[in-house]
Amino acid sequence: MLGLGAAARKIFGTANDRKVKSMMKTVQRINALEPEIEALSDEALRGKTDEFKARLAKGETLDGLLPEAFAVVREAARRALGLRPFDVQLIGGIVLHQGKIAEMKTGEGKTLVATLPAYLNALTGKGVHVVTVNDYLARRDAEWMGKVYGFLGLTTGVIVPGLDDAQRKAAYACDVTYATNNELGFDYLRDNMKYRIEDMVQRGHAYAIVDEVDSILIDEARTPLIISGPAEDSAALYQAVDKIIPELSEEHYELDEKSRQVSMTDEGNEFVEQRLRAAGLLPEDASLYDPESITLLHHVNQALRAHKLFKRDVHYIVKDGQVIIIDEFTGRMMPGRRYGDGQHQALEAKEGVPVQPENVTLASVTFQNYFRLYDKLAGMTGTAMTEADEFAEIYGLEVIEIPTNKPVARIDDDDLVFRTGKEKYRAIVEAIADGVRRGQPMLVGTTSIEKSEQLSQMLSDPAFLAETARFLRAQAEKLTKKKDAERREYLEQTAEFLEARARQGKGIPHQVLNARHHEREAHIVAQAGAPGAVTIATNMAGRGTDIKLGGNEEFRIADEIAMRGLTDPDEIAALEAQIKAEIAEARAKALEAGGLWVLSTERHESRRIDNQLRGRSGRQGDPGRSTFYLSLEDDLMRIFGSERMDKMLRTLGMEEGEAIIHPWVNKAIEKAQAKVEARNFDIRKNLLKFDDVMNDQRKVIFAQRREIMEADDLSDVVRDMRRELIDELVAEHIPPRAYADQWRVEELYGELVRYFGRPDIPVIEWAKEEGVDDQVIRERLYKLTDEFMARKAAEFGPEVMRQIEKSLLLQTIDHRWREHLVMLEHLRSVIGFRGYAQRDPLNEYKSEAFALFESLLARLRRDVTGQLSYVQVMRQDEMAERMRQEEEARLAQAQLSAGGEAAAAPGADAAPQPAEAPARPARPERAVADVAEIDPRDPATWGKIGRNEPCPCGSGRKFKHCHGKLV
Repeated sequence: MLGLGAAARKIFGTANDRKVKSMMKTVQRINALEPEIEALSDEALRGKTDEFKARLAKGETLDGLLPEAFAVVREAARRALGLRPFDVQLIGGIVLHQGKIAEMKTGEGKTLVATLPAYLNALTGKGVHVVTVNDYLARRDAEWMGKVYGFLGLTTGVIVPGLDDAQRKAAYACDVTYATNNELGFDYLRDNMKYRIEDMVQRGHAYAIVDEVDSILIDEARTPLIISGPAEDSAALYQAVDKIIPELSEEHYELDEKSRQVSMTDEGNEFVEQRLRAAGLLPEDASLYDPESITLLHHVNQALRAHKLFKRDVHYIVKDGQVIIIDEFTGRMMPGRRYGDGQHQALEAKEGVPVQPENVTLASVTFQNYFRLYDKLAGMTGTAMTEADEFAEIYGLEVIEIPTNKPVARIDDDDLVFRTGKEKYRAIVEAIADGVRRGQPMLVGTTSIEKSEQLSQMLSDPAFLAETARFLRAQAEKLTKKKDAERREYLEQTAEFLEARARQGKGIPHQVLNARHHEREAHIVAQAGAPGAVTIATNMAGRGTDIKLGGNEEFRIADEIAMRGLTDPDEIAALEAQIKAEIAEARAKALEAGGLWVLSTERHESRRIDNQLRGRSGRQGDPGRSTFYLSLEDDLMRIFGSERMDKMLRTLGMEEGEAIIHPWVNKAIEKAQAKVEARNFDIRKNLLKFDDVMNDQRKVIFAQRREIMEADDLSDVVRDMRRELIDELVAEHIPPRAYADQWRVEELYGELVRYFGRPDIPVIEWAKEEGVDDQVIRERLYKLTDEFMARKAAEFGPEVMRQIEKSLLLQTIDHRWREHLVMLEHLRSVIGFRGYAQRDPLNEYKSEAFALFESLLARLRRDVTGQLSYVQVMRQDEMAERMRQEEEARLAQAQLSAGGEAAAAPGADAAPQPAEAPARPARPERAVADVAEIDPRDPATWGKIGRNEPCPCGSGRKFKHCHGKLV
């Protein structure tokens, strides 16, 4: 009996069905225009682009143009590519134009769908970004779909690694730009580190279509993009601490795999402290939890995580002497990406490869906050409905499920649950042998490199195949009843096939697709549909390249032409005809065998990843099958309560090799997955709340930088900063309504000299005058410093002064922002402890981050004012002499270091350095400008000379030791 909700859906349809149905009216309007558009010549069709732009300029809307524009793109695709978008693809295009997510099954042509809204929105002239998950797809799609845009008179660009700024700027200036999410994010960060508007490469964020939107906006959202610079080298400390961790036993630490946390017990702390003292890293009377030992404790914790939480060939691989992260969701290597907070260095120490220097963050942004910059955002993927709540809450994106062009004919088997991993893998090898024997193409999904190579080894090992054959023979002998005849025959035939392979000393032919072989990804996947082909893949399986039954003729033709070196058109045509005939025959065989069979070796934490793998089969109405093989030893089953199920199976007397198969098991597993998904969503949502605090500040700083770069004259900004500094200093030393004997005028004088470099400021004399208060002193300081800076501007020339002000402002903002990011990282790492005091860590973080930001602005005012007061003009010949002296000093220091004379002994005494010493602002180099020649004999022509600069008299000594010597 149907429930009320199910009954209502059967009568009225789901909300998704109603939305799709409403779009069919627009599709009918597009179809009605087809005869008219088909009749146009190529030139007339191309002329439609200029017509649409003119109509937009007169006030028409994109929504109003949509039916005609889509009809034009459909015809252009037919002429340029030989592809005509189906009606369901038009619906997908409408959804993308509306700024929503289109869930379209694998093989439904998402790449072509993107051309429809991309063309329409590019008519505004603001640029459209189409985002892909890897460089190969960005290049392929830009070249492939660029034929459609080019046919209609639009330009196409592509952003890939290795381009210089000029090439990037040209690509972003195109009407449609294809790029990876990483390149877009890093260009955004780099742009906001530039010093001139004309050097910025991006021109705004109007509209983006994100392919594989679930992968980019959910899976990769937790990892921020970071541009970093080297910090102090601490490789030796990582290596020293790493030697201690393998000595720990189980009672020394507590491991929680479910939440991926590891911590030391009291016994572990004592043991580690003893070993650190023995290694000379921890003083005898010190503890790891003393404030002075916080850095050492940090290294111990990261080394512990590296050994106990991170697994080689699962979370990372070691290649060419480097630790390379593996994306846990796609299985791809991520070269260039590094774990932060010293975790990557700890892994390098663990694996015995060179420990790279730690980095400090120069700029960072999460994909969540980067993609929320766009005025309109849309996405497409084969799997989004399971994450619809997250898309709606985080990005305000609605998910619409687009119906398939042809009904899905794939058979989805119930999960097979075995007691042990050995039984599971034996059953998988049995299924693979059966598929190969019958000529059925097979895609085998694994969750890690380690497991894909483990299965590959089994398929290649004749001994394992022989053992599996013996087991199948034994199973067949138990089947004596007439009704079991079919099963017995299947077991005997499969065993015979395995025995034959084992006798020949051969395994079962297969391809392995994982992070180690990612360069061949598209070619391996393209031929995975050939009869009897076995492709073992991590979760990266088939992204961007369809698995076509019989094989992919485009790839095979291109490979054959390249391999044979053919150039003659007739030979190429003959080869194409031959390959097409062979693939048609192979497709018929694959169809007869049941289409593509997807086998998964275990369930992933996310249902979406499982659905991605399953969706590789049954494209465009093809037959297919999917089966998931599980065991109670799998991570998901083991972590989420398989103990009770194991006891129950033992009680029931389940035989070896026997599997549980029941829809209830599927539902139980899906519930466990849903719990994990909900937990991961909460983690991402919480991370985003913290990142939003920094993002608000990031937007302010980046907007301020842009305003500074766009401004021609910043003298008013600099004057306001100078006056705010004066207000702060006066308020600090001459509090309002305080008596004169409470004023700290001498301290105020010292601060004024420090920031303005003028010992002649008569503030002490002013304070002795009758009737003078703090406001009067402020006004006089305003006037005095304004006159001082006006004279400096006149000395430099207005244009040079404006350049100096702009350069100093940008450099100081960047320097202080970098320091601020480090402070926020440190605050973030400890703010969670506030929860023990019944205080909300997020609110605490917000208030303290705001206070830090105010402190940043105060330091910014002080730095800029102080440096502008000390800045001096340097002639070209002086600059050359300065550079020569610095080079000589550098060479001398290098020679000294090479001789070992300057090396300090370990533990040598050093003067303690305060964290934030209130020293005078660092004096910048004097600006280079063409000024009147000075007379070495006339000090009146020398201008202002720095104390450490060469004396202009030509003596070769520093100014402070020559004419600037204090008597």
